[in-house]
Amino acid sequence: MGHDINGLHHVGHIVHDLDQAMERYRRLGFAVAAPAYPVMPATPGGPAEPFGVANTHVYFPRGFVELVAVIDGTGRMPGDARAIPLRVPEDRVAGLRAAIRATADGIASLLQRFQGVHIVIADTPDIDHVAARLAADGVSHGGVHDIQRPVETPTGTSMEPARYLEVSDLRLSPGRVQEGRLGFAQNVSAETPQDQRHIDHPNGATGLVECVLCVAETALPEVERRYEGYFGRARHGRVTRFDRANVTVVPESALADLLPGERPAALPAFVAYAVAVRDLSVTEKLLSGNDIPVVRTGPEEMFVPADAALGVAIVFRQDG
Repeated sequence: MGHDINGLHHVGHIVHDLDQAMERYRRLGFAVAAPAYPVMPATPGGPAEPFGVANTHVYFPRGFVELVAVIDGTGRMPGDARAIPLRVPEDRVAGLRAAIRATADGIASLLQRFQGVHIVIADTPDIDHVAARLAADGVSHGGVHDIQRPVETPTGTSMEPARYLEVSDLRLSPGRVQEGRLGFAQNVSAETPQDQRHIDHPNGATGLVECVLCVAETALPEVERRYEGYFGRARHGRVTRFDRANVTVVPESALADLLPGERPAALPAFVAYAVAVRDLSVTEKLLSGNDIPVVRTGPEEMFVPADAALGVAIVFRQDG
């Protein structure tokens, strides 16, 4: 169990204002791709219009951070945003719009909890095996979905195939668990465009290496049981680490030991994620020069508090 997982595929940071989020991430030293948003007619034969969610990515050689915002209906888009036309047969327009609207409503409901990370997706080389394993263990999920997602390449926007599934808590809406959206993804292409783009970050970031979930003390046993079903055996201690997925679960009482001064906006909540960097001292100098506060937690690690990073603490850890 858990041997069909290769760490984190991506985390999704849901924000109120995508322009603000992109500006903040650039001050944090990340290279941020141009945002994209879907457009399609509201009725067959009508004019194409934006709807659903707009997003952009911070790419690493493996994995990425996604910035997501709901399109608010005003027509206002980030200045460099790219429209992605969705073309389907006319008899499928209504169904696709309903599905995308449901996704946007789900994102909006997560944002109502707090601005921050609500989406955590683990990477797998064999999503069909994951789906079968979860089903055999009695874990509810919505099945494997095949999608095309826009990715910026040297020659323009490319639609990259991917496959994903999301775990469901039957007490909540489909694709939801108490802490947000949790699932697995498999890149179909052997070499994906992000392998060649946006990997030279000014802060020296080289990869997404951890996500931290904070839970109430009383909920810890149930969450550990669930996550062992998802990700396999854990290392237990003051915090619980699921090494194959690079996910850490911490009770609220231990959060201050891990991230001094941090408090969860809600429980349960993904309160932090970590990236590796080439040279921590260079990263710290860049952040200081951009008036970004940092908290040192050791000679090889520091973090930017959630208040300065739009609702999630971002840990910078010396690579290697």
